[in-house]
Amino acid sequence: MNVAPTAPQTPAAEQSIDLRAYWRIVSKRRWLILITFSLVTAISVFYTLRLPKVYSASTTLIIETSAPKILGNGQVQDVAESNAPFWVSKEYYETQYNVLRSRAVADRVVQKIRVGRDDRLLSLDNVESKEAREKGLKALQTLRQAFGDRSDPAGLVLGRVQVEPVKDSRITRLTIEDADPVLAAALANTFAVAYMEQNLASKSVTTTEATESLELRLPELDEKVQQSSQLVADFKKKYDVGASFEDSQRLSGARMTRLSEELINIRVKKANLKGRSDAITALSKAGSRDEVARAALIPDSLAITEQTLKTRVLDARNDCDQLEERLLAQHPKLMECKVKLANLERAYNAEIETVLSRAQSEYSNVAQTEKNLLAELNEAKGEAEQMSTIEPAYMKLKRAHDTNLRLYDLALKSLKETDLSGTTRLNNVNVLDTARPVLSPSKPNVRSNLMMGLLLALALSFGLAFGLEFLDNTISTQEQIEEKLGLAFLGIVPSLANKDRGAIHSDLVVFEQPKSAVAECCRAIRTNLLFMSPERPLKSILVTSAGPRDGKTTTAASLAITMAESGHRVLLVDADLRRPRVHSAFKTSNTSGLSSLILGEGLLKDTAKSSGVPNLSLLTCGPIPPNPAELLHTEAFRKLLEQMTEQFDRVIIDSPPVGAVADAVVVSTQVDGTVLVIKNQVTSREMARRSVRALRDVNARIFGAILNDINLDDRQAGGYYYYSKYGYYYGESEAKKTTPA
Repeated sequence: MNVAPTAPQTPAAEQSIDLRAYWRIVSKRRWLILITFSLVTAISVFYTLRLPKVYSASTTLIIETSAPKILGNGQVQDVAESNAPFWVSKEYYETQYNVLRSRAVADRVVQKIRVGRDDRLLSLDNVESKEAREKGLKALQTLRQAFGDRSDPAGLVLGRVQVEPVKDSRITRLTIEDADPVLAAALANTFAVAYMEQNLASKSVTTTEATESLELRLPELDEKVQQSSQLVADFKKKYDVGASFEDSQRLSGARMTRLSEELINIRVKKANLKGRSDAITALSKAGSRDEVARAALIPDSLAITEQTLKTRVLDARNDCDQLEERLLAQHPKLMECKVKLANLERAYNAEIETVLSRAQSEYSNVAQTEKNLLAELNEAKGEAEQMSTIEPAYMKLKRAHDTNLRLYDLALKSLKETDLSGTTRLNNVNVLDTARPVLSPSKPNVRSNLMMGLLLALALSFGLAFGLEFLDNTISTQEQIEEKLGLAFLGIVPSLANKDRGAIHSDLVVFEQPKSAVAECCRAIRTNLLFMSPERPLKSILVTSAGPRDGKTTTAASLAITMAESGHRVLLVDADLRRPRVHSAFKTSNTSGLSSLILGEGLLKDTAKSSGVPNLSLLTCGPIPPNPAELLHTEAFRKLLEQMTEQFDRVIIDSPPVGAVADAVVVSTQVDGTVLVIKNQVTSREMARRSVRALRDVNARIFGAILNDINLDDRQAGGYYYYSKYGYYYGESEAKKTTPA
């Protein structure tokens, strides 16, 4: 089975972006790019110059979120910054921008222009030029007339206004565009004034509504304050609460604390006195006169008095004991001493009784005081419990009263502030810079438009060139043959120069001009074909194309002439049994030929004709048969082909196009190989692929493809320009050799 040679693989480095390929596209379609670029540029220039001139005037406004505040001392406090969140301020400013572009403001502008003073309205009172003032007045009259002619003059004004916030500031730029610069400035200033008036009017309406609402609300709030105050007073009177419920609670708590502390102290004192009181009671019940036991019960505070009396008793007793030792029992001094001792003992016992009686009385008083404190503490606890019980009800009444009082005070304060702000009419919008006429037009921007036109022209011209190149489905380069078709590239066949087309027969240019670029290219193709099979010489070669008029006959004739020039016996066979052309190319008869030999009419040596080219014979088509494909598929044709290869060194067969009929496919299975001719920028890739597929479906051996009709005068003709230089140089050298000295 014959195997078709594979196309060379493209290296990885060559698969990247090829700038030279792009340059070839640009050079190839340079006239299209130049014409498109010039046309688009001319249109943009013409359009820009024909556009009417538009002038812009801008006034800047400072918009605060709130108006300045009036302080209590009569001073005005500026609003330097807003404490509102970002999104709240953003919504506020977006609202103001929409108000600026609203129909309400536009109606005010229209009204001002219709009835306002001309010089002040147009800011012409400061313009010294009389001509400028007259021009402004004329423009104003034109605008007034336009307002009168239109049913919607506000829409006419709104169509000219632009609102642009200045980034990171509270400044807003209001721009008006008009054909007259003075009128543009007048409209911008009028718009700013109308917006400020609209802002004040909105605030005035709001202030009036707020004042009326507050005036209606104040009596109701005052009545609620009076009712809640009376409820609090009745509650205090009912439960005997002082002027302040909180003070009563605080006094009650302090009383309980004091009584608790006193009760604790009394109970400690009572506990200290209880033991002595119980001992005294026990001695009294027992009738004991033990001085030691009785003296031990005397309080420390009275112990000094008791010790003094006891010392005196002991001294008197010692004196009596001494007298008894020296005197008789009835001695007066002894008797007197005993009387004194008895008096002292009675006084001492009486003092002890008195002290013990006082101690008992002190204990009784402490016990009674404890009872009294406990009673007072229980009473205080009762009062505290009562205060805790009524506290929720009191606090509810108190909160209601405080709320009503705050609402009343707030409403009264708001009413005063509203009245004051309505009287002062402070605005949160101020004009920073008034608009002035600008004599240089803002539109059209000639430089910008021309730059855009140039960029558009470049984009369109190059886009059109590359777009057409992308849409171009024809084959024009070696890379396309190798990559798109998978065939080996055998070479090119240049097209004839315009000066040679009339003087030279295109089919015989290789013979008539052997030193031309066409001849050199055909020799290169011959060499490539011979190297296809160096071990087994090629005997029969089929030359076909994908479609008609691709130059296969010219290529076959040129290839046959080139091989004949190398000294081989070559037979050029015209197997195109439908539209034969070989006989007309070599200007010979076609009475008998291939069809006659297949049908057995004549012999090959008699039918083959001389071409006029050394070593080259012709076998023309002969009479055109009604069934060419069936005729070429016969055994007679196969045997005839064997005779040709036996009698000639090379057999070049010209067949019909593969894409048109099946004749070439039939012949391709009986020859050594097939050469596919592709016409530059004519043969489509899809047609060429179908032709290659048809040949490979029958296992035909395809040597490769030849790119035909290359214009070597074009420097960007796929890199083949060097062929023309080589051919011209070769021909010029030969001419110098033959020219006589």
